Amino acid sequence: MKKVFFGIISFFLLVTVSGCGYSVRTLSPYLSSKDTIYVAPIENTVDYSSERRQKSLYIPLMEVKVSNAVTNRFIFDGNLKIAKEGNADLILKGKLLNYQRDVLRRDDNDDAEEYRIRITVSLVLFDSVEEENVWVEPNFSGDATYFLTGSNAKSEGAAIDEAIKDLAKRIVDRTIEDW
Repeated sequence: MKKVFFGIISFFLLVTVSGCGYSVRTLSPYLSSKDTIYVAPIENTVDYSSERRQKSLYIPLMEVKVSNAVTNRFIFDGNLKIAKEGNADLILKGKLLNYQRDVLRRDDNDDAEEYRIRITVSLVLFDSVEEENVWVEPNFSGDATYFLTGSNAKSEGAAIDEAIKDLAKRIVDRTIEDW
């Protein structure tokens, strides 16, 4: 009797487990024939004119940090290999459009307690084999929030790094998962 019971349990366990799976391959059928990508250096096109100065802040070398983060995220993801421009199946080009810091919460004295940082880029994924755009994202952003005081306090620099990491993850997800 124990053998029959053990056999039934084993069968149901096997059926249940065999239905579950995890894949590290791309979900986009378009990318199934693509193996390599070139991440072009991000251009800084933020408008720092006097009218926009209050909204767009200048952070030195942000475009370099974004380019490096996106490249590193593609390496970490592993679905596409990084290649030189002339050898890549896909080319990702981007422009840094805006860096914005907004107050989310104020205290009783109207002093800022919490900020949201948003980094916005415009992106084009170009298929160098077919010589056509795969997708275009005119306003793509990553963000992070930070507190100035308390147990969750962090510096603006740490929040910028989080926002860049979030942006890079979203760019790779957009490329690989195509949604």
